[in-house]
Amino acid sequence: MRKNSIKNTRINSEVQRELANIIRGEIKDPRIHPLTSVVTAEVAPDLKTCKAYISVLGDQEAQKKTLEGLNSAVGYIRRQLARNLNLRNTPEIRFIMDQSIEYGVHMSRLIDENHVEESGRDEDDQDE
Repeated sequence: MRKNSIKNTRINSEVQRELANIIRGEIKDPRIHPLTSVVTAEVAPDLKTCKAYISVLGDQEAQKKTLEGLNSAVGYIRRQLARNLNLRNTPEIRFIMDQSIEYGVHMSRLIDENHVEESGRDEDDQDE
């Protein structure tokens, strides 16, 4: 199975959906932040490994604790995934913190600040 085949794309979305349901509804670890989402899941074509990209709406400490909590519950999450999905192999899950949303917000702020500075300069030029 190729990496970007239709079957692999479908498996990725199913695994992402199930991981989100398991994290949100079945894990009671207090370290896991309530605003944790699974951004994407990339299952290898041989179904042996899965990279789950996680986003946490919180500070660095909340992100670190959430990652620790998820890594400590990875065995339970994998068992639940095997129970809920009918796959030939249940992939080993590796949780990775996704910084893309945070980076996007940061870039948006920089653009907004630059726009405000340019607007202020334009008004100063018009006053002269």
